[in-house]
Amino acid sequence: MANPCRKLIFNIYMGFYCSAIMAKMCICSQFSTSSIDPFNKDPGAFPVATNGEQFPWNELRLPRVVIPLHYDLLVHPNLTSLDFVGSEKIEVLVRDATQFIILHSKDLEIMNVILQSEEDLRYRKPGKRLNVLSYPAHQQIALLVPEALMTDLRYSVAIDFQANLANGFQGFYKSTYRTHGGKTRIIAVTDFEPTEARMAFPCFDEPSFKANFSIKIRRESGHVALSNMPKVKTIELEEGLLEDHFETTVKMSTYLVAYVVCDFNSVSGTTSSGVKVSVYASPEKWSQTHYALEASLKLLDFYENYFDINYPLPKLDLIAIPDFESGAMENWGLITYKETSLLFDTNTSSASDQLLVTEVIAHELAHQWFGNLVTMEWWNDIWLNEGFATYMELVSVNATYPELQSDDAFSDVCFTVIKKDSLNSSRPISNQAETPTQIAEMFDSVSYNKGACILNMLKDFLNEEKFRKGIIHYLKTFSYGNAKNDDLWNSLSNNCLGDFTSGEFCYSDSKMTSNTLAFREESMELKEMMGTWTLQKGIPLVVITREGRSLRLQQERFLSGISREDPEWRALQERYLWHIPLTYTTSSSNVIHRHVLKSRTDTLELSEKTSWVKFNVDSNGYYIVHYEGHGWDQLITQLNQNHTLLRPKDRVGLIHDAFQLVSAGRLTLDKALDLTRYLQHEASIPALLKGLEYLELFYRMMERRNVSDVTENLKHYILQYFKPVIDRQSWSDKGSVWDRMLRSTILKLACYLNHAPCIQKATELFSQWMESSGKLNIPSDVLEVVYSVGAHTAIGWNYLLEQYGLSMSGAEKKKILYALSTSQHQEKLKKLIELGMEGEVIKTQELSTLFYVIARNPKGQQLAWNFLRENWTHLLKKFDLGSFAMRMIIVGPTSHFSSKEELQEVKLFFESLKAQGLHLDTFQMILETIAKNIKWLERNLPTLRTWLLVSS
Repeated sequence: MANPCRKLIFNIYMGFYCSAIMAKMCICSQFSTSSIDPFNKDPGAFPVATNGEQFPWNELRLPRVVIPLHYDLLVHPNLTSLDFVGSEKIEVLVRDATQFIILHSKDLEIMNVILQSEEDLRYRKPGKRLNVLSYPAHQQIALLVPEALMTDLRYSVAIDFQANLANGFQGFYKSTYRTHGGKTRIIAVTDFEPTEARMAFPCFDEPSFKANFSIKIRRESGHVALSNMPKVKTIELEEGLLEDHFETTVKMSTYLVAYVVCDFNSVSGTTSSGVKVSVYASPEKWSQTHYALEASLKLLDFYENYFDINYPLPKLDLIAIPDFESGAMENWGLITYKETSLLFDTNTSSASDQLLVTEVIAHELAHQWFGNLVTMEWWNDIWLNEGFATYMELVSVNATYPELQSDDAFSDVCFTVIKKDSLNSSRPISNQAETPTQIAEMFDSVSYNKGACILNMLKDFLNEEKFRKGIIHYLKTFSYGNAKNDDLWNSLSNNCLGDFTSGEFCYSDSKMTSNTLAFREESMELKEMMGTWTLQKGIPLVVITREGRSLRLQQERFLSGISREDPEWRALQERYLWHIPLTYTTSSSNVIHRHVLKSRTDTLELSEKTSWVKFNVDSNGYYIVHYEGHGWDQLITQLNQNHTLLRPKDRVGLIHDAFQLVSAGRLTLDKALDLTRYLQHEASIPALLKGLEYLELFYRMMERRNVSDVTENLKHYILQYFKPVIDRQSWSDKGSVWDRMLRSTILKLACYLNHAPCIQKATELFSQWMESSGKLNIPSDVLEVVYSVGAHTAIGWNYLLEQYGLSMSGAEKKKILYALSTSQHQEKLKKLIELGMEGEVIKTQELSTLFYVIARNPKGQQLAWNFLRENWTHLLKKFDLGSFAMRMIIVGPTSHFSSKEELQEVKLFFESLKAQGLHLDTFQMILETIAKNIKWLERNLPTLRTWLLVSS
């Protein structure tokens, strides 16, 4: 699944939000496979089924005594009555004698269940009808068998069921789109990750219960049916119905099963290895599919070569779904996408839109190996799927589209999650998760971003060749199976060059004994190192103290919002220790020095005299660095004298670390601001944008708190200090990707700060666009800023809302929606939320984005907060509690609060939810974030005010 938060960074430039919501290690025990009859236990320990009988299983996880081998699934959705009927035959293997089979089922009506033994099937006997018990609290059903199922025998379970197509975004649900003529079309689509396959058919809905699937879909002639595998035949039925039969899948988990019934069009191509790739979209948006096809063909070729494993299926479909909650979903052979994550419109898609689409495609294609071919054993290790897919975006896009310069953006992947991981409410990468809500919360920046960042750090530590060989070994060893953390570390430790084997070790030449011993030692060392990054939460702070040529190193847990003077600081440091692969350079040499810091303190000796030392070269390490004494002054001096002596990524890293240290009370705000003064000479756009990011953050914080003198002085400083950069910008789509992203960002900020030339040019373009009845092609990189300025008039706002309903470009609708949210009139902002709740003009999938962008507007923050509280019950009907959308809806209006009164309001609201049995880990993260904001203002507002007065 694509990182939903990363998508938002590109979609509406909300990196600060992502740090808040991304605000899931212990290995969960497996159930015993013994044949002990659970009814022999205390009867009170077992729940009561819906019919009043005792339910024979009391665990959230399914028993392992019966495992699925093959599903034969038939589904018939009715797009008129908006329901579906289905039937399935599940071939199961009984590992231990039992008198019941436990399956997952949610919101399904079970009409009939028949059990057949191998003998029944052989002699075509009718089988036995089974009684069914239901326990909705665990989303489970129990099939009771009259005689115990025998060990090591296979049985067939036939189930007939029916349900309504879901109204939300999970399970088998309806999605709609409008044609140019205004007609509404309905399609049916699945989205099963992590625990929603059970909403579409009764199944063993856990990732380790892999099986083969033979799928049949009934449809009307005006639709097409798609599934994981190619269609093999179509049978004509009565009443004009058609039944499509698809090839049997490879062995896979239930959450990867997918099928869609739609009336879409496609464009197709073939990879160099013969895989047919097709991109589907609604007929009006077919013209926007071509870039995705080109990118998919390139990326699939790259992955086959990089992994040394051919894509396992004969075809790959990518389809743009009109209603989709996350960025995309990696269903094997049928990847589903939100339209803005797949479609590219040459007239309205900006440079950041192109980078987003390319990276999301790369992410989902990487999942065809990481996640689909090799799947984590349980959701506590979801980072093995998502962290790898996020990391492989970096590798694959750099190789296939070097002009997108995505490598320069990777440090932000790490900076985003550091904001969450530096809170005490963070969690380990590998973290226990049992309930569906807990599992859903695992899909956050810790799994995606931190997972990718520690993999990148490990690659830098091992070297690229050894790292690649290790992951190839991992994929080949665990193909079509499941894996856990230690399996990855063992594979990465195994660097022998011979053929891969199915055994525990791989040997080369005749050095079997020495290779085995070396592997065992290296594997233990790597496992110990990486355990410090995956099994404990947080991020280390490395403190450097220099005395002559001696460097004293000290590591501690980095906590933003908590300083060493705070009484809780010491207790929060206990038992935290990392094995940190340090890198550093000095003023004397470009050589990259390396050292692994395994203890709390250590000492290094420099070989020569140097004026400064810079740790964490190219920001490849997942740690923050603080330079005690004169260390920061020496680096600031070098930046002002000749910043090019420091690498571009190191300059970005210094800006990031300095402001993070301010939040922890380790560096004064004026020192961090002094660090940014050199930016007027900066040619590296990522470094320039990082400095601007913090200045804009402070401006918006002051604006929300209505600190008018600081707001005005900071606005004056930004516009004067960056005037040469602003004046250099053209209102065009020319230049490199980073030139274009700088243009979008700095013009948007300049107009937000009421810079007269910016407002004048944007107003002129908006007027021309309106006069052309929306037909004028405004350069895509400035489209959002033009719309935002235009939205500040009543006529412009109303016209944009009208155009929003007419536009066939998701990229344009995204920009219009942001512009509409910048209105200074609360009644207009309230109307946007109400339209999102209705789901007609503004689709319900946009509600989470709306809550964030409206809350970011000082005129809308209280409005969004009040609406959230007053409409909580209605929102819960639209989104599952633990879903990304619901978490974002909660975080949007709350994460920017910065007063004690606001903190108390939020705390009381969360306590009322907990009293109703509703709980999210996100609640504690929000409370900690607000407390951090309060403390930041108390500590730094006087310094900011003074610094601006001196600097003006």
